[in-house]
Amino acid sequence: MRIKILFLLLFSALSTFSQNVETDFDAPDSLFREDQFYFNITYNTLQKRPDGLKQNKFSPGFSAGYLRDMPLNSARTFGIAAGLGYSLSVYNQNLGIFENSSTTTYQILNAEGVAVSKDKLSLHCVDLPIEIRWRNATPESHKFWRVHLGVKLSYLVASHYKLVSTEGNLVSRNLRDLNDFHYGLYLTTGWNTWNIYAYYGLNPVFKSVAKIDGQSIDMNAANFGLMFYIL
Repeated sequence: MRIKILFLLLFSALSTFSQNVETDFDAPDSLFREDQFYFNITYNTLQKRPDGLKQNKFSPGFSAGYLRDMPLNSARTFGIAAGLGYSLSVYNQNLGIFENSSTTTYQILNAEGVAVSKDKLSLHCVDLPIEIRWRNATPESHKFWRVHLGVKLSYLVASHYKLVSTEGNLVSRNLRDLNDFHYGLYLTTGWNTWNIYAYYGLNPVFKSVAKIDGQSIDMNAANFGLMFYIL
């Protein structure tokens, strides 16, 4: 009986509250936040490549995540954002990576008579993007210009290398000579749905111990593509 009375009182209180509170769903939100969920697709390139190293086929990239938007002025046109995301970077190229229990050797695959159908390196990272934002957004419209300039810190959680050739096939996981941490600068700018995205890595993909003919493989990544935001 007491439980029934409690539920009856609670239901009556909620009914009274709902009748007294009017919600205007069309009213503009003066505390709006923008561009908090994101995903992008990119074309990935390797800079500072050793002599003879070429990228073949299309090298795609994908990333997605969440950014907490924090406006800095009352008009909410300037702000900062920090978040967490995941990225996959694929590089199709002609660098052979041969890893055994103790050492890793590298070779440019250009031998005559050897057909290579796949030479792919895939990197899986957890990303921490931090950015400064400008936009001319208003509470009434989500169509606006934006410029986001940021730095992205990435931690390599997994890697996968696959070689398919007439000389044999090779699969390696979690290569020891890859840098665990990557960092770089990026820029996103555009209007409404369509935004250009560019990233330039500031440290090499491989550690200094990775060498070809005694020279370090100092390649860094540069990615170009499109960024999409979900409010």
